[in-house]
Amino acid sequence: MAKRTKTDILKLVKEHKVKFIRLWFTDVLGFLKGFAITTDELEGALDEGMGFDGSSIEGFARIEESDMIARPDPNTFAIIPWRSGQEYSVARMFCDIYEPNGKAFEGDPRFVLKRNLAIAKDMGFTYYVGPELEYFYFPNSKEPQPLDQGGYFDLVPLDVAQDLRRDTILTMQALGIKVEYSHHEVAASQHEIDLRYADALTMADNVMTYRLVVKEIARQHGVYATFMPKPIFGINGSGMHVHQSLFKGEKNAFFDKNEKYCLSRIGQNFTAGLLKHAPEITSITSQWVNSYKRLVPGYEAPVYICWAQMNRSALIRVPMYKPGKEKATRIEYRSPDPACNPYLAFSAMLASGLYGIKNKLKLAESANDNIYHMTEEEKRKVGIKSLPEDLLEAIKITEESKLIKDCLGEKVFEYFIRNKKMEWDEYKAQVTEYEINKYLPIL
Repeated sequence: MAKRTKTDILKLVKEHKVKFIRLWFTDVLGFLKGFAITTDELEGALDEGMGFDGSSIEGFARIEESDMIARPDPNTFAIIPWRSGQEYSVARMFCDIYEPNGKAFEGDPRFVLKRNLAIAKDMGFTYYVGPELEYFYFPNSKEPQPLDQGGYFDLVPLDVAQDLRRDTILTMQALGIKVEYSHHEVAASQHEIDLRYADALTMADNVMTYRLVVKEIARQHGVYATFMPKPIFGINGSGMHVHQSLFKGEKNAFFDKNEKYCLSRIGQNFTAGLLKHAPEITSITSQWVNSYKRLVPGYEAPVYICWAQMNRSALIRVPMYKPGKEKATRIEYRSPDPACNPYLAFSAMLASGLYGIKNKLKLAESANDNIYHMTEEEKRKVGIKSLPEDLLEAIKITEESKLIKDCLGEKVFEYFIRNKKMEWDEYKAQVTEYEINKYLPIL
């Protein structure tokens, strides 16, 4: 797609009667931030960026270095459907964050991803991803009560949220985001809308937009949507399986008809790199205390570090090759959840895979048995290890990872580790309803 210029943006603004432009960016924890400017300020914003105070943004700056510049990316211009009417429109653009001296701000997650994508580009690759984000609809944000008792792929009358999914998809399409399909998920009131694969930077922007759209359409319908990984005990949590591949020009570098599963040596090396670093990147792809309530055996969430073609209990799945669909050759990384920061998650997965390619890591044999039914001894014999069991274990492993420190950069790495340790300290001091119910009557 051709790059948009300042002239293109000014023309679009005039055609769509745009009065306000929202400048969006993301903090280190993956929360969408932004502020609005009028069209009078647009030309200056496109030329020089807009200054703002970064001291109140998580992980952005200390008080003594609080001035930041937000430079809008013209390629991300889109009209916000729910803020626009006949009289005037509101648009949005994602921004890259800079320091006042013109240097890219190293604490900007979008910059982190762009830096890692540049490494892939230097190796001749473009990184494509296609995430599957699951989420729940509840009556409100106070209590996780399902709206329906539907199950996987159920239709009416059990699936009362079809209208919400339809309006969500139409809104995303209006924003230029391509959707592959949507359906009811396994758990009651759980849903999934899958985005058509795109380059990782575009997709990270799309994921941020997707989460906002899902919540906004839910609000319009008088309900609440959440991407919390495990809001209800005893049923499946919400994941974000990430399909990924590397391309060299128009050619899928993961495809080789002469290799087993048609997965090329590059694809095998990439997969091996992901498996090797899975424990180190888990705090990035599953970044909340609640994330580890999802990563337990028995609820379709992968906890064992291995790969397979058909076995969905494995961490990485290699979908079966279909003749004539060489471009669809990919691997599916199944542990991330939809509450992660997509810029950092895609960066960590890419860095792990590229390490595998650079070091020509050999891919172990696939695990074709259901790992949940294997004994600990059987898993030990075939060398199958587990992901970290909680956020504290995950963050301790990440803290020792040179790959992740290089991938995130010192500023984001230091802030992320510090913040997650604070989250764990806060969590471990809580007295939960489980403890009250279990111990108060007997102790």
